[in-house]
Amino acid sequence: MRTPAAFLIAALLAGSAHAATANPDAAQIKAAHDLMAAMQAEKMMRMTAGMSKYASPAQREQVMAKVKALPPETVYTRLATPVAKLLSTETALEMTKYYQSSYGQKVLHDTYNSAPQLYPTLPKPTPAEAAELKKPAYVKADQEFKANESAIQHETFVLLKDIINGK
Repeated sequence: MRTPAAFLIAALLAGSAHAATANPDAAQIKAAHDLMAAMQAEKMMRMTAGMSKYASPAQREQVMAKVKALPPETVYTRLATPVAKLLSTETALEMTKYYQSSYGQKVLHDTYNSAPQLYPTLPKPTPAEAAELKKPAYVKADQEFKANESAIQHETFVLLKDIINGK
């Protein structure tokens, strides 16, 4: 008999195994690129840089200056391939549509512009937005995205290290 936690882990692993691709094709990379643009990944990069630990305040300022000077398109392009390896094309397309929606824009605004919160809250969706959030395609994509969210954040950190090291 499986415990609920074991069942959940097995389900997540089975779900993300479908999406993971060692060598994503051009369509997958394009979908991941568009998702990074819709998510405003340059702001995610700034958050990652801001939350990282540094040896000195001067080093923090130096890193933040590099990150702020980085064109957003560079972030999207450099994250596209690693993210395409994590998410299916369908998930990337559906999540792009979500982040481009009015509700997705509110979520992004709260994510990048709110003060730190112990228990982050999502904005309340309108009835039309709530109906969109219940569609099976979105529900499936959201589950896959959430299962890979920490890996996407890790890829953002890897990119940050590469930028700091001048790569």
